[in-house]
Amino acid sequence: MTSFNDLGLNPALLTAVTAGKYTQPTPIQAQAIPPVIEGRDLLGIAQTGTGKTAAFALPILHRLAAANRRPAPKTCRALVLSPTRELASQIAEKFRAYGRDMKLSVAVVFGGVGMNPQVQALGRGVDVLVATPGRLIDHMQQGTLRLDAVETVVLDEADQMLDLGFVHAIKRISQALPKQRQSLFFSATMPQNIAQLAAGFLKDPVRVEVTPAATTVERIDQNVIFVEAERKRALLLEIMANPDITRALVFTRTKHGADKVARHLGTGNVPAAAIHGNKSQSQRERALADFKAGRIRVLVATDIAARGIDVTGVSHVVNFELPNVPESYVHRIGRTARAGKDGMAISLCSQDERAYLRDIEKVTRQRIPSTDRRGDEKLAAATAAEPRGENRPQQQRPHGHGQHRGHGGHRSEGQRHGSGARSEGGQRSEGGQNRKPGGQRSGKPHRQGGQNRTPQGQNRSQHGSIH
Repeated sequence: MTSFNDLGLNPALLTAVTAGKYTQPTPIQAQAIPPVIEGRDLLGIAQTGTGKTAAFALPILHRLAAANRRPAPKTCRALVLSPTRELASQIAEKFRAYGRDMKLSVAVVFGGVGMNPQVQALGRGVDVLVATPGRLIDHMQQGTLRLDAVETVVLDEADQMLDLGFVHAIKRISQALPKQRQSLFFSATMPQNIAQLAAGFLKDPVRVEVTPAATTVERIDQNVIFVEAERKRALLLEIMANPDITRALVFTRTKHGADKVARHLGTGNVPAAAIHGNKSQSQRERALADFKAGRIRVLVATDIAARGIDVTGVSHVVNFELPNVPESYVHRIGRTARAGKDGMAISLCSQDERAYLRDIEKVTRQRIPSTDRRGDEKLAAATAAEPRGENRPQQQRPHGHGQHRGHGGHRSEGQRHGSGARSEGGQRSEGGQNRKPGGQRSGKPHRQGGQNRTPQGQNRSQHGSIH
């Protein structure tokens, strides 16, 4: 199949796709849309940037329009679960864009904002509801939403859901869903615990795998720069002096670290903003809008907040700090090289992050090219010129991933959701246990090491593709 016309979609959807100047379905769209239209359950394994959202949004809208019935008050016909506010908003925007010529309602609910507008929208009943698990359970508990009329449910970014400790919330939501339903399950990686969750969620699913689990997009030029921890800020400013970096995402492990990096870039006349879970929803939306509009050149983000950042033209991703979960590296650098374009990923690696780098190379089955800037006199001089107190390096704990703390004892996002911890949606999360190699979890910290994933095919997102 080489055209959206070949997929059997509703003409109104084809009109929306054509208006968006999309011509060819990506591999996951071509493989997923037909069985979803037929009503089959689906297990999709695909990296970010492969057009995954359209792979479930288009056939869901097609089926809803074909059934042509109104949702009852306080119910939804299709439910999409998302790990973060940003991703939930992004998915809802896609549904509205694709279904613009259909008389179907779309609502999104997440924490960090008032309940009343959400209650009013749900009270009328909605065709498509996109939600974070925490806020969804809030509505269930308050009686403002029932799930007994759900026809199709989507669990998106399942691996990230488990990293955030949402496993118990997902099981609770699943128990409230009708037994007879269509279920779609998407994840960028498929370790054993994700596969077990999928097995309990799906019935005789079609499996679609367009990329090897935990591998990186071919179009991304990757490089590691070895540097002293206290000289990373000076090196980052030097990197940002490159005029080829037109729009960059910079990743840190902690929220406090993201704020510090954004402030430091500002002192170097590099327009930047930070986005993370401690920011209000309006602050996050404003930072993302400024980044999309080009008013700021750099967005500094944590792993959790970065989910849902679907911005075209991100030329570079910079890992200011390497992630302590190797699969997060795949998600991070997948923010560039989207829709068939090329991109570059630069990782700054200090001595105490070498173990993280070994894990990343083991899981992604590659050796990343490197440059050594240790002992660099230019960086030393620039670091010495920084304001006093700015050049204190972050203390790493590479052999205790699950207990890592960043600047000033702040816990890394995605690691903080143990029993009683609050999630992105404001709901108390019951999971969030420490991560072992291979994606398993236990209540104990673990040693370094990741398990290799066996590639089962390679995919490139095509030019003119829809996401």
